[in-house]
Amino acid sequence: MTDVDPRIWQAVIAGLFVAMGWLVNGWQSRRHQDRLRRDRVNDVQRAIYAEIRAHVAVLERDGFAERTAPPYAREMAARIRTEPDFFPLIPHERNRTIFSAIVSDIHVLPRAVVDPVAIYYSQLVAIETMIRDLRGLDKARLGAERAARVYEDYVAMKAEALVLGRDAMLMMGGFLSGGAERVRQIEAALAERDADILRRRAPELGREIAEMTSRISSRGGGPSGR
Repeated sequence: MTDVDPRIWQAVIAGLFVAMGWLVNGWQSRRHQDRLRRDRVNDVQRAIYAEIRAHVAVLERDGFAERTAPPYAREMAARIRTEPDFFPLIPHERNRTIFSAIVSDIHVLPRAVVDPVAIYYSQLVAIETMIRDLRGLDKARLGAERAARVYEDYVAMKAEALVLGRDAMLMMGGFLSGGAERVRQIEAALAERDADILRRRAPELGREIAEMTSRISSRGGGPSGR
C-alpha cells in the first residue's frame, strides 16, 4: 500500500471538522429561528388576548351576557320610544389599539386562531361604524320607533362582541395550553354550540322573518315604500 502524505490526511480531517462545524451551526441557527418564531407567535397571541380580555371584562361589568342586552339598555330603548326629546349619548370606543399596532404580524398566528380573532375585531369595526351613525342620528327625522330599533341593534352588536371575544380567547388559550389538537376539540365544541342555538332559535327566527316581510309589504313592497 502506498503511504499517504500526512498533509493530505491533515487536510481531510480539517475539512471534516469544518463540515461538522457548518452542520452544527446550521442546526443551532434553525433552532434559534424556530425559538424566535415561537416566541413571536406567543407574544402576539398574549398581547391580543389581553386586549380582548379587557374589553370582555368591560362588557361583563356593564351587564352584557350571552347575546343578551343588560337591563339599562332595555330602559334606554323604552325611553327613546316614550320621551320625545330623549336619546342617550353614545360614547366613542377604542378597543383595538393593540391589534391595530400589530396587525402586520397577525399572519404568524395559526389559522385556527386567526379566524376567530379576525371575526371579533371585524365586529368591533362594525360597532364603531354604528356608534358614528348613532351620534349623528336625527331622532325627529327618523322617528322614535326606528331610532329605538337602531339603538337596540347597536346593543345587540355589543352582546355579540362578548360572545365572539370569549370564543377568540378560548381558541387562543387552547392553542397556548394544548396546541393544534386542543384547538380542534374547541372548534368542534363551538360548532355544536352554534348548531344547538340555531335549532332552538329557529321558531323565533321564523317569526322575525315573517314580521319583517309583513312590514315591507305594508309599506308597498318596494324599496322606496311606494
